[in-house]
Amino acid sequence: MEDTDFLPSLASYLIATAEAKAGKAPSERELAEHFTVSRGQVREALAILEAMQVIERRAKSGIYLRKDHRGIEQLAFFARAGLPLDPRQIYEAVEVRKIHEIKAAELAAERATEENFARLEGILEESERRIAVGEALSKLDHDFHLEIVRATQNDVFYNLCTTFYVLSEKRLAVYFRDSSRNLKSHQEHRQIYEALRRRDGALSMALMNSHLRGAMSYWFELLEDDEAETLQ
Repeated sequence: MEDTDFLPSLASYLIATAEAKAGKAPSERELAEHFTVSRGQVREALAILEAMQVIERRAKSGIYLRKDHRGIEQLAFFARAGLPLDPRQIYEAVEVRKIHEIKAAELAAERATEENFARLEGILEESERRIAVGEALSKLDHDFHLEIVRATQNDVFYNLCTTFYVLSEKRLAVYFRDSSRNLKSHQEHRQIYEALRRRDGALSMALMNSHLRGAMSYWFELLEDDEAETLQ
């Protein structure tokens, strides 16, 4: 097994096993035997998971899943590693992202530089080109929203919102398979951009709130579908 595949595979197996055993994970020896790798490889992977606060080692007791292992950083790690995420936690993360982005629109209207506006214009132009040839806007949607957050000139704000985007990255690609969503999103992006250009913070916030409401509806539908499947 390649190193790039080992960590996510081990994390997925460890979490599933631990959750079925009141939080207690398999030992290093058991993990090494399960994956047919050396205990040294297992130890290195566990050190990463411990640094990410996914697990904790207890002296003379073993390895345990941390009760708070579903924090935003851990969820982002799971998303990057391709591990399954709890739909409800993704929805909650997107909800928090919405709150942050609405405020970001207000701050960006006040603080955006000509460089920020130039990047937003470039994204909108590329969006028009892609729509014309029938291509999806998932990556450009990501770029547009994060550029607005960047325009707040607040690095902590930007890093926080970047983490939230990691959680919804795969679903975003699914969302934009619908061509009507691409066009609607682009039109709303254009309106937000024009409000930012006019330095109208109140309007920028209102437009961002309206724009993100549609995305929240989509995530809520996914959550309901998932819960319905669980009950069946």
